[in-house]
Amino acid sequence: MSGRWVAVLGLVLLASPLCGGSGRYFTEEDMEGIRQRIKSMFYHAYNSYLDNAFPYDELRPLTCDGQDTWGSFSLTLIDALDTLLVLGNNTEFQRVSSLLQDTVDFNMDVNASVFETNIRVVGGLLSAHLLSGRGGVEAEPGWPCAGPLLRMAADAAAKLLPAFQTSSGMPYGTVNLARGVSPSETPVTCTAGVGTFILEFAALSRLTGDPQFETAARHALLALWDTRSEIGLVGNHIDVQSRKWVAQDTGIGAGVDSYLEYLVKGSILLQDQGLLNMFLEYDRAIQNYTRFDDWYLWVQMHKGTVTMPIFQSLEAFWPGLQSLVGDLEGAIRTFQNYYSVWRQFGGLPEFYSITQGYTVDKREGYPLRPELIESAMYLFRATGDHVYLQFGLDAIESIEKIAKTPCGYASVKDLRDHKLDNRMESFFLAETIKYLYLLFDPAHFLHGAGEDWEVGGEDGGCVLGAGGYIFNTEAHPLDPAALHCCSRHARERQELRDILLSQSKPPPATDSQSETPKAAESQSESIALKPGERKATPLLSCPVQPFSARLAVLGQVFTDNT
Repeated sequence: MSGRWVAVLGLVLLASPLCGGSGRYFTEEDMEGIRQRIKSMFYHAYNSYLDNAFPYDELRPLTCDGQDTWGSFSLTLIDALDTLLVLGNNTEFQRVSSLLQDTVDFNMDVNASVFETNIRVVGGLLSAHLLSGRGGVEAEPGWPCAGPLLRMAADAAAKLLPAFQTSSGMPYGTVNLARGVSPSETPVTCTAGVGTFILEFAALSRLTGDPQFETAARHALLALWDTRSEIGLVGNHIDVQSRKWVAQDTGIGAGVDSYLEYLVKGSILLQDQGLLNMFLEYDRAIQNYTRFDDWYLWVQMHKGTVTMPIFQSLEAFWPGLQSLVGDLEGAIRTFQNYYSVWRQFGGLPEFYSITQGYTVDKREGYPLRPELIESAMYLFRATGDHVYLQFGLDAIESIEKIAKTPCGYASVKDLRDHKLDNRMESFFLAETIKYLYLLFDPAHFLHGAGEDWEVGGEDGGCVLGAGGYIFNTEAHPLDPAALHCCSRHARERQELRDILLSQSKPPPATDSQSETPKAAESQSESIALKPGERKATPLLSCPVQPFSARLAVLGQVFTDNT
């Protein structure tokens, strides 16, 4: 797998042609103008939320009021917090960070989606915590291993842990934040609802030193892995108690999508070869049974027979994921298929019939999803082809023309006649706007550009923010260097505790004392390197330089010998 693995945001790859490389060329002046336009879109939506909907979860842009949707904790404000910093508004980032600490309480008698709370709330707070130094927030001693937003993220995640208390370790889909899982809660959960926790939960465990979050996420992943079919596929809904598949249709879209995404991104963030191996085995089955002419159909998980020849808008993340695993040619072809649908309607309908070339009945809507824009960002970073910038401009034009209202941007209820729905999902500010902005800002620090790194950790000896950021499925960037930094401190503290405990033990018996010099000599020899001998490195470490230095140069990478 030599040279295959790269965190694309930390390293610009060599350009490769797309569609002959023809089309408009965007100058830096062009991109700067478009960035300002994207900022205007953000503030039109953001200010409308603050003026009309806060503290509700979401804005209703047709009636200019708010509604609670996923848990009644000002969801849009949490989800949009790191976007403020991405756009360079440090003053508002600081204000909202303080406001959330004063107003949000997760000890509420509210039923919340375990999946959505994790990706939007836990992920959003984690990202804002890790970026708070850049945002001008005064750091606590020991940051990034401590801080108020980190404590809020841990508090929110702790409210989700009761959902994982099942016979399989796979979580329920809903949990009451105050009372845990209801006795009447259904045990049926979608695949993504089981397998989309490893980024946030592992980050929490490694930043805080509390292993329970990562342990829960890994148990769920392994339990799900054990349920795959004889041809290597998983379904899209499973009974987490009986481990039986309730819905056996499978694809790369709704109900499955972010599970596959987290295997790839988790393997990069955590340098975990096992997660990568899981994805590669799934990918072989996906390519074998579901791919047809660079479309991905839905098939029966045990037989591989086609059940739904449709494209779902949620599948549009796939070209970006393909680029992360090195399948750039496949990513380019698949993106072109999806882009052709966008050009047909000015957006991606939730379901699109590949055989009929049109929308599917009652699935004609477009809730301003970000997935195709996300893929364009990755592919532009990987290829440098300006066709992806052209798509980004097309997306801006479509959203402005179809979805803009006096109070924000509305979901499109039907792309055929552009009727609107009275809802602006929080992911519009968290993902759609953010990916658009990053697409047109190749020099942004989240791409690993520049050298304005930070230092942190208990001794100030960690290099942070040097690149290689990994985005969770809600576009919240996580810094792998911070996880390494806090994990290192935790190991050092444990080693110190072990040393102190060993020193506090009573001296050994006289007979043993006579053997101490020999034992000490043997131990010294066991850790000393012999002449010409080199210290072995773990499989996924960086063999030439320490982790932090390697990260600062190249971004988060897998070594060639993996």
